[in-house]
Amino acid sequence: MLKGIPKIISPELLKILAEMGHGDEIVLADGNFPGERVGQRCVRADGHGTVELLKAILELFPLDVYAQPVYVMEKVPGDTVETPILDEYSEIIKPYTDATLEGIERFAFYDRAKEAYAVIMSGESALYANIILKKGVVTE
Repeated sequence: MLKGIPKIISPELLKILAEMGHGDEIVLADGNFPGERVGQRCVRADGHGTVELLKAILELFPLDVYAQPVYVMEKVPGDTVETPILDEYSEIIKPYTDATLEGIERFAFYDRAKEAYAVIMSGESALYANIILKKGVVTE
C-alpha cells in the first residue's frame, strides 16, 4: 500500500501515469468508446466514471503548459443530446490550467486516441464523455 495515491488509481493505471513523458497523451473514455480497438494500451476502470477518474488523475498528473493540454470529442452534427459532463470537466481542470476544452471531430478523436500512450476505459454512461489529457513536466 502507498499513501497519498487516490484509491481509484489502480496499480496498472499508476504505472501508466508514471511511464508517460512530457507530451504523451492519455484518453479517459466513456463506456461506449472503442478503447480496446484503438488503444495501444488499454486500462479497465469499469464501475468508475470519467469525472472521478479525471479528479484523481489530475492530483498526480501535470498538464502541458506548452501546448493545448485538454481535448474532448465533439458531438456529431445534428445530435441534440445534452453534454453537461463537459461543463464538469471545465470546472475540474480550472485549478490545473488556463486552457479551455478543445473539441475534436469524432473520427479525428479516434485517430488521435490511436496515438495516445493509453486509453482508460471507464464505466461512464454519459455520451461524448471522452477526454484526452496531454502530460506536462513535473516541476515540484
